[in-house]
This record gives sequence, C-alpha cells and structure tokens, in this order.
Amino acid sequence: MNVLRAVVFDTDGVLLDSAVLHAAAWKAAFDSCLGAWASGVERQRPFDADDEYRELVDGKPRYDGALAFLTARGIDLPTGAPDDDPGCGTVWAVAARKEQIFTGMLGTRGVAAFVDARPALTTLRERNIRCAAVSASRHARPLLEAAGLTGLFDVMVDGEDARRLALVGKPDPALFLEAAARLGALPAGAAVVEDAIAGVEAGRRGHFGLVIGIDRSHRGDTAGALLARGANVVLPDLADLPATLSGHRP
Repeated sequence: MNVLRAVVFDTDGVLLDSAVLHAAAWKAAFDSCLGAWASGVERQRPFDADDEYRELVDGKPRYDGALAFLTARGIDLPTGAPDDDPGCGTVWAVAARKEQIFTGMLGTRGVAAFVDARPALTTLRERNIRCAAVSASRHARPLLEAAGLTGLFDVMVDGEDARRLALVGKPDPALFLEAAARLGALPAGAAVVEDAIAGVEAGRRGHFGLVIGIDRSHRGDTAGALLARGANVVLPDLADLPATLSGHRP
C-alpha cells in the first residue's frame, strides 16, 4: 500500500499537555488588562479560556493571538514594538505580558508529554515514517527535551526558527512547509497533526495529503470546528494515529 511517509506534529496540545497553561496565561494577561480597556462605564467580560482561546489565539504566535482577541473585542491598541515591556498599552506589551505569565507558570508547574505520544512516535519510527515537531513557541524545544521526546523526531521547527527565518504564523502554512522541506517530503505526501483551528487551517492551506485533528477535550463542537476548518479526520488522541496513516492513500 502506498502510505504517507512523513508526519508534521504540532507540539502544544498534541504532544505536550501545555495548552491548558497557554490558555490560563492568556486569560490572566487579558483579564488583568480589562479595567484599563474599559470604555466609559462599559465593562469587558472576562476572557473565555475555552471558546475564545480555541477560536482566537490557540496555535498562533503571541502577537497574532493578542491582536485577534483585541480585534474581536473591538479594542484598538497601538502596535508597539517587539521589545515592549509587559503591560496593557500596546499589542506587543499584551503579548509580552502573556509570555511573562506563561514562563512563570512553567517554573512552578512544568509540562508533561501525553501518555500516548511516545508509543505513537515509537511506532512511526519503527515503520520508517519521518516525523517533525513544530511550534511557534520558543519554549517548544526545551520542553520536548525535558519530556524525553526529541530523539523520536527527525526535525524540529520552533519559535526561534520562525523568528530567524521570518516565517509567518498559523493559519499560514509556513511553519509546516518548512518542516516538510526539512524532512525531504512534499506536502502532498505528508500528514499534519493538529489540535488548533488555526493549525488545521494551515495544514489545509499548505495542501498536505492528510490533516488530522486531535480533540482531547472529547467535545463534539470542538471536533466539528476542526472538521469544518480543514481536518480530514478527528481523533481523540494519538493512539489510533499509526493505523489512520496506514489506511490513507496519498
């Protein structure tokens, strides 16, 4: 059978149980600024760490996530600069505030790999399927190293690579296309595995042969959103990933 021979994995929420920390950090950053953003007597509602996180910021670079939330709420801030201090006055300052909070959470709580990640990756390696780990976060590489997963990947593309190569964040497919190129695979002969709406959109825009959504929340609306925005199939975790890949003809 002619099967896909390369897989590009998103990191947060697919391999590492870190999405909940990202959502909590965004909520803390946004909610702490709501008072400063109040218009007259009108108060902004707190950030929804489920629906708004999934729809607006999940899987995106920090600046893009901050801008998407602010735009959705009708909050107009100056762009600022990438070296802005954490705060509420510019988009970059809000992004820096989230980074500051997230880094602090990592120091106290840490991040573990999902229990199904290593078995799935090991099976793919045994089948000579080349794998890449991708993330817009500069934390991805050290977190994967701490989880003991780096040896199961042929390629890693992280936030430092994105900055150095000026790769546009999801839903643009640039990160995934860079990973596929490093694997020596054409997008049509590779799969993307993603838990974020922006990520499955990126896989679809990049014309990957198979876009697999991961819905660890087991919520029907999440799976439906992933399918609607680009996933060919949605799995509850990585346990059935090797079988799914084997059953697909590119």
